[in-house]
Amino acid sequence: MPVNLSVPDPQQLHPVAGVRLGIAMAGVRKANRKDLTVIVLDEGAQVAGVFTQNRFCAAPVQLARKHLALDVGTRALLINTGNANAGTGEDGLVRAFSTCVALARHLELAPEQVLPFSTGVIMEPLPNDRIEQGLPVALADLRADHWHQAAEAIMTTDTLPKAASQRVTVGGRPVAVTGISKGAGMIRPNMATMLGFIATDADVEPAVLQQLVREAADLSFNRITIDGDTSTNDSLVLIASGKAGNPRITDLGSADGQTLRRAVVEVAQQLAQAIVRDGEGATKFITVQVDGGRSQDECRQVAYAIAHSPLVKTAFYASDPNLGRILAAVGYAGITDLDQAGIDLYLDDVHVARQGGRHPDYQEADGQRVMKQSEITVRVLLGRGQASATVWTCDFSHDYVSINADYRS
Repeated sequence: MPVNLSVPDPQQLHPVAGVRLGIAMAGVRKANRKDLTVIVLDEGAQVAGVFTQNRFCAAPVQLARKHLALDVGTRALLINTGNANAGTGEDGLVRAFSTCVALARHLELAPEQVLPFSTGVIMEPLPNDRIEQGLPVALADLRADHWHQAAEAIMTTDTLPKAASQRVTVGGRPVAVTGISKGAGMIRPNMATMLGFIATDADVEPAVLQQLVREAADLSFNRITIDGDTSTNDSLVLIASGKAGNPRITDLGSADGQTLRRAVVEVAQQLAQAIVRDGEGATKFITVQVDGGRSQDECRQVAYAIAHSPLVKTAFYASDPNLGRILAAVGYAGITDLDQAGIDLYLDDVHVARQGGRHPDYQEADGQRVMKQSEITVRVLLGRGQASATVWTCDFSHDYVSINADYRS
């Protein structure tokens, strides 16, 4: 069961002017399930994206990058679940492009104005014929208020759809920011999550939009891990339709830029944390906060060493305060000149270790009390400087193994 995560209320997901979403059951991998999403953008919309750092990246990632770089004006996104179209070579590129061609014909666009996205099983041929046959149904379903349906249609092993939304005022005009994401396993994004799509009706300069999507990814999807695996298909797209009528944002440092940035980052963080809360087999949501580093990078390095450790994660599942595992992870994180005498460790309000050794007042019963909670904060003080970083993760349970052992079944 997801950790303190509920189904998003469709009424709380604000439509974004200039963005419409349509869903279909194309039978990509299984019959009678929503597995095809089309997002159509009004002319003039700006689109920016960040993609997986995995060098074995999927065919749709390669095409989406290429089409965005052409700067011909993206007008549609085509998303399928059930098949990742990764590890499919040249044939995968041909199949992905054919779906772009098919959607472009329906919308009277150039194929390069379509961005493809896929998620699901790797090394299986994309059933592009089924996707193309499902397009008329998805296009007939286009509506501005279909964010919830789209969140359902991009799920794989997710148990719940993931969506978030905000309204803010920018330049005296009401602005909506709404997004969806999917992911539950194979999650250690090295730019974003497996799939994430956020849209706003604010008017934003293209270069500023690209800066914003990178900052949003770095503060959200690049701060989560479930199992340490970087997917072949990770993609995060940020859309700005420009329909809100605000003065164009040309600087994220301006008052309007900061307002929009906060809204986009908060939506991205809600989506990223929802992925962790819905992690495969997860029973606990864990915040790992590292303070007192010389740089944010080394703080993040330590946080990920803790968050990735199977020994740490299984201890959390068992509610076992075997907290030496956390100190061991700090030690092997890769900071060569780390002084263990400067390290303090907290588990929520419990001071576990002081100056590298067990705190004299620490009682195992206090550690176990915290470990039994469904939400836990691990805080490490490095005693080296003023930098900080936070990563969100979950525990490892028996169900994680079962889900992944049976994934292709």
